[in-house]
Amino acid sequence: MAFIKINKEHFFYNLEQFTKKCNSKEKIAIVLKDNAYGHGLGIMARLSSEFGLTQAVVRDYNEAREIRDYFNNILILGDKAVVDKSCSFVLNSLEDIFLAQKGSTVELKVDTGMHRNGISMDELEYALGLITKQKLKLKGVLTHNRSADELSSELFWQQKQFESIKNRVAVAGFRDIRFHSFNSATALRLNCKSEDLIRLGIGAYGYNELPTVYNALELKPVLSLWAKRVSTRKIKKGSRVGYGGTYISTNDMTISTYDLGYGDGWMRSNSFKPFITAEGLPILGRVSMDYISLQTDKAEVCIMDNALSSSKQIGTISYELTTQLSKDIERRVI
Repeated sequence: MAFIKINKEHFFYNLEQFTKKCNSKEKIAIVLKDNAYGHGLGIMARLSSEFGLTQAVVRDYNEAREIRDYFNNILILGDKAVVDKSCSFVLNSLEDIFLAQKGSTVELKVDTGMHRNGISMDELEYALGLITKQKLKLKGVLTHNRSADELSSELFWQQKQFESIKNRVAVAGFRDIRFHSFNSATALRLNCKSEDLIRLGIGAYGYNELPTVYNALELKPVLSLWAKRVSTRKIKKGSRVGYGGTYISTNDMTISTYDLGYGDGWMRSNSFKPFITAEGLPILGRVSMDYISLQTDKAEVCIMDNALSSSKQIGTISYELTTQLSKDIERRVI
């Protein structure tokens, strides 16, 4: 079966760049949601802990329970809040406050302009009152920036909005609250040293999606995708390859089938414009459920070693290429 290599040296290099910029390991929370952006939840949790990170961010409670032994604190972005000494739960709505178990540790999300999750800014004081009434432990207040990775000033507008939230929380009488809004893109653009927490996601895995005008950190991709040869054959000029015979050979050639397909999370849409692998080999014809064809007879080929450049071939983003890779693909730390 196809396999994935996880480059430990590259991962530690990326974390070190952000550690230097933030002047702290303690304030960095590694985002491990959705199978650690496709890199492997357990593997990346172990490596993060080995590096010295003590905080993580996940999507739900199931992910948190799987990695709890590696971290002191875990932030859960989307699940019902329950009492757990090492986990805090994001409240994305007023309804979440009512659903939360009494005594649970929570962090209130405020919508400062993204309009996806979080209470409205007008609901802040009411929400804070409900948190007290429901006997919840408020650990933090957070927001999410909608345009940090774009060439615009909207990031600064949202930061101003969030500053007003901080002041209002203080006026409401809450103390020792951590405030956080920095994702990877924000951390790449702005000074991090005064932040309480950095939610470090795609940057840790080696990708900077910012326009090149920004003088951001140089990062190294952590994941590479490989496929193994299943069979090899010689075909004549004019032979048609794969479903529909959409590829027609221009000369006699040797081609091989490799064990990667859309069943593994490699998009079939790659077929519509030939995808060029990391080794410079175009995929011949349509991607099948379990196979692709290439003009080589190598035992193993590297399909992708940089999801950012690969995603540009397909018209998407690095996040989509990595997160859709099947959990069943073997991941090897090198």
